[in-house]
Amino acid sequence: MEVTLNVKRFDPESEGRVAHFQQYGLEVEDYFTVLAALIKVREEMDGSLALRCSCRASICGSCAMRVNGHAKLVCKTKIKDVANRDHVVTVEPMGNLPVVKDLITDMKPFWDKVRAVQPWLQPHGEVPEREYTAPSETMIHLTGVMSCIMCGACVSDCTALEVDKNFLGPAALAKAYRFVGDPRDDSDKERLRMYSEYGGIWDCTRCMECVEVCPKGVAPMDRIMGLRDKAIGAGFSKKKGARHSE
Repeated sequence: MEVTLNVKRFDPESEGRVAHFQQYGLEVEDYFTVLAALIKVREEMDGSLALRCSCRASICGSCAMRVNGHAKLVCKTKIKDVANRDHVVTVEPMGNLPVVKDLITDMKPFWDKVRAVQPWLQPHGEVPEREYTAPSETMIHLTGVMSCIMCGACVSDCTALEVDKNFLGPAALAKAYRFVGDPRDDSDKERLRMYSEYGGIWDCTRCMECVEVCPKGVAPMDRIMGLRDKAIGAGFSKKKGARHSE
């Protein structure tokens, strides 16, 4: 199959530092993924093309990019499923993150927001001899959110982040839900107070984009709604968002 990759290029060392699109025509097999096609371009046509990838098995999350305007893991996205009638596929770097070069984005803002929600257990009381345990049945509801591979696809397409970079974002708040919902954690009230502030759970616009693009079915928006319910239940109901919800 003949396909044209319409790739957004950006070189920070180029004169003017202006992003532009560059097209590559190539022959691919039906089983080719977008990532396989990009690697073919880099290895056989243009060695200057910069992209990030690792496992090629939808596990590491490093190859998230925008394909035809929506974030995807390009290692699991087949060319034949996304090519238009003219066999053109547009590939861009993720949104809402600074571009380092071509299809590579700087993930530091992403990880800064994840760290901001304190993604670690905060148990109180006596320290157990070996480890903190929880019955399996109390953890089942967290299996979905623990499937997150931190690829950043949800952050890329988050419309709230487009207008306010202070918003913690869907990935960080989904991670926050994972610890609020963990029966071994005893800092729920402190967490919910923090998440209820400006930039937290009430800043989500419920656009559903994070649910649509998540490659692992984590449904970050649903987790944010869960945190809202828990915050109101914990008494944090004076915020405008909480009053509107009620």
